[in-house]
Amino acid sequence: MLTVNQLEKNYGGQTLFRDVSLQFNAGSRYGVVGANGSGKSTFLRILMSEEEPSAGEVSIPRRAKIGVLSQDHFQYEDVPIIDVVLMGHAELWEAMVAKEKLLANAHEHFDATGFARLEDVIEKHDGYAMESRASEILEGLNIPTAQHREPLSVLSGGFKLRVLLAQTLASSPDALLLDEPTNHLDILSIRWLETFLTEFRGCVMVVSHDHRFLNNVSTHIVDVDYERITLYTGNYDSFEEQKRSHRDRQEAEIGKREKEIAEHRVFIDRFKAKATKARQAQSRVKRMEKIIIEKLAPSSRRYPKFGFEQIRPSGKDVLKVENIFFQYGEDPPVLEDVSVELDRGDRMAIIGPNGIGKSTLLKIVMGKLEPVLGEVEWGYETHPGYFAQDHHEILTNGRDTVEGALWSEVPNKPIGVIRGKLAEVLFGKDDVEKRVEALSGGEAARLVFSMVAVKKPNVLVLDEPTNHLDLEGIASLAKGLDAYEGTVLFVSHDRWFVSQVATRILEIRPDGIEDFRGSFSEYIAWTADDHLDGIAVAEKAKQDKRDKKKVKKVKKESKR
Repeated sequence: MLTVNQLEKNYGGQTLFRDVSLQFNAGSRYGVVGANGSGKSTFLRILMSEEEPSAGEVSIPRRAKIGVLSQDHFQYEDVPIIDVVLMGHAELWEAMVAKEKLLANAHEHFDATGFARLEDVIEKHDGYAMESRASEILEGLNIPTAQHREPLSVLSGGFKLRVLLAQTLASSPDALLLDEPTNHLDILSIRWLETFLTEFRGCVMVVSHDHRFLNNVSTHIVDVDYERITLYTGNYDSFEEQKRSHRDRQEAEIGKREKEIAEHRVFIDRFKAKATKARQAQSRVKRMEKIIIEKLAPSSRRYPKFGFEQIRPSGKDVLKVENIFFQYGEDPPVLEDVSVELDRGDRMAIIGPNGIGKSTLLKIVMGKLEPVLGEVEWGYETHPGYFAQDHHEILTNGRDTVEGALWSEVPNKPIGVIRGKLAEVLFGKDDVEKRVEALSGGEAARLVFSMVAVKKPNVLVLDEPTNHLDLEGIASLAKGLDAYEGTVLFVSHDRWFVSQVATRILEIRPDGIEDFRGSFSEYIAWTADDHLDGIAVAEKAKQDKRDKKKVKKVKKESKR
C-alpha cells in the first residue's frame, strides 16, 4: 500500500531518522510512537507529501486515496457541519453540488446529459447513503443530529476538530494518516473511534500518546528512536517487551565482543615480547582487528521525574461539595445537584463525555468559578495545587523565562535548587533561559508541574494532566502520583492513566453522577458498560462464560 525506501530526514546537523525501508499494508493498523521531537509527525508529513525527505523516496499507488486529518477548521466556519463532513469526498461533493445547481436552473435549461453523468458519479460513490453515513460518524464523535445542519462556528475548538476527523473518516480513503486523533475526544468518542478503525479495511497509520488506544487499535508499532524507524508486530505492550529484549540482546552482544577484545589485549600485552608466543600474539591482533562493534545510537526517549511532596498531611476530610448547580449565562445547566466528599488519600478520577461539566467542577472547587447554587468547603490544613487544562495564563503572567517562572513560585530558594528542579523535568542548562511563550505544549506542561510541585501541596487538582505529554511523560507522571502521599482529584480521558492512578471513580452523566470506590478496572467490571472500554468488558464476558462452564461441569460431575 505505502512503501518507503532508504528514507532519511535531517534538520541542520540533527538526524531524525535514516536508512528507513518499510512497507505498510492494507488491513494493518500502525501505531507511530516516539518521544516528542523524535520525528513522528515529520514522518507522517513526508508520507502525506507535505514535507520533503532529505533522501529516499515514498511510493504510493497512483489511484490510492489517502485520508489526512486536517487541523484548519477556519475555512469552514460558515459551512453546515454535515456539509463539512461530505466535502471530505471531493469528487462526490462536487458532483452533488453541481447536480443541485443544475436542478435549480432546470426551469431555464435542463442538461439531461450532464445530469446523467453526475448521477453516475454519485451512484458510483454510493452518494445517496453518504449523508446517513456522515451523520453516523458525527453521532459517534458525540455531535448530536440536532446540530448537523448548523454552521461549524457554533462548536467549540475541540468539537470543530472532531468534525474534521469525521470529514477524514467519511472520505472513503484507502489509507488513513492520523496525527493525534484522540486529543480532543472524550472516552465515549475514543471508544467509538477504536471500533471504526478496527473495522476499517484499508491501511491506518496513527500517531498517538494514548497507551490504551494504541493497545486496542494497533496490529503493528512503528517506533521512531535511535535515529531509526523500526517496525514491530503486535500492540504497544508487545512492542515494549520486544524492544526491551532486542536492546538487551544488542547490549549483551556488545559486552561479549568488548570482553573478547579485552582478553585478546591482555594476551597480546603479556606475550608480544616473548619469541615463543609472538606468533600467537600476532594472530590475536588480527582476530581482534576483525571484531567490529557497532555503536548504538542513544535513545531519543527521556523520562522526566515528577516528584510530589506534601508540606504536611491534611485532615481526614479533604473536600466537601454540596448541591452544586452551575450554568453559563442562558445556556442549559452544566452541573445540577452535584454532591461529593473527598477523603484524605483518595485518588479520584472524574470521567464523562466532553461538555458534561468535569473541568467546570474543578474550576468551582478551586474558586475560579462561582456556582449559582451550592457550596464548596475545603477541610482542615488543606493546601491544594492546581494544574489547569489551559495553563497559558500561568505561564504569561509576567514570567519571561523558564527559570524565572519557577523561581517566582519559591523566591527564597537558591538558584541551584531551581535549576536542579528544572533538570528533573528535562530542562537542561541551555533551556532555562528559554522564553515561556516559545515552549512546546509538552515543555509547558512539565514546567507547570514543577511550579505546582515546589509549593508542596497536600491535594493535587489536575485537569487533563496528560494532554501534552508523550508516553514517557505520562508513565513518569503516573509513577510520581503513585509515590505521592497526598490526595489527588483529576479529570482525564486517558484510560491507561486513569487505570494506573485512580482508586475512586466519579462519572458525571446526563442523568446524574456515579461515585464508585474502587479502581477503573473494577468500575468497568461493575458497570459492564462497553463505552468505557469495550475490550476489558469483552474479556470480562469471556471470563464469566468460562466460569459458568466450570459451574455446569462441576454440577454434572456431582450428579454422577
